[in-house]
Amino acid sequence: MSVKVQVIFYSMYGHIYQMAEAVAAGAREVEGAEVTLLQVPELIPEESLIRTGAKAARDKFAHIPLATPDRLPEADAIIFGTPTRFGNMVAQMRNFLDQTGRLWAQGALIGKVGSVFTSSATQHGGQESTILTFHPTLLHHGMVIVGMPYSETRQTGVDEIKGGSPYGASTITGGDGSRMPSEAELGMAAFQGRHVTQIAKKLVGG
Repeated sequence: MSVKVQVIFYSMYGHIYQMAEAVAAGAREVEGAEVTLLQVPELIPEESLIRTGAKAARDKFAHIPLATPDRLPEADAIIFGTPTRFGNMVAQMRNFLDQTGRLWAQGALIGKVGSVFTSSATQHGGQESTILTFHPTLLHHGMVIVGMPYSETRQTGVDEIKGGSPYGASTITGGDGSRMPSEAELGMAAFQGRHVTQIAKKLVGG
């Protein structure tokens, strides 16, 4: 029995892209998983991306196809990745989700598994609030929300600075964006991808 998983992300400097690749790798560990990695469209003018250095960072994952709302119903599980902006998802992800009204009217995502991972510049920069304020959109679509249980023990230790909570995997980028996801954070992301896929597989009868 196959299970179809979409990992849909927005990344500006590559942190969430690295996390998304880890989520997808974890999902692919589940037998029968068909995993698609997609990114939401950019809204920032190219000249602004060039000025901030984001253009060069985004070029490294420019090969990842763009997500479109009409493809969402193909998935059994959708795992969303977004950086934090003022404790909420970024505008690019919000814009993408705001285009799913027709799917909501059709009930096209009811019963599908939904999950979220994120990043922020600081340890307390809104990682949990970003995921929690993302969940209402998934609930309005009738999706089954899955987080990251404490069986993923890397989220409990205090031996190093790291992201991660019961709500989902996360990474800390540093104020200048120089810190990339750690081994522990990538491990949590892979766990989340695997865990979500295992639950979705059960729901589709696998």
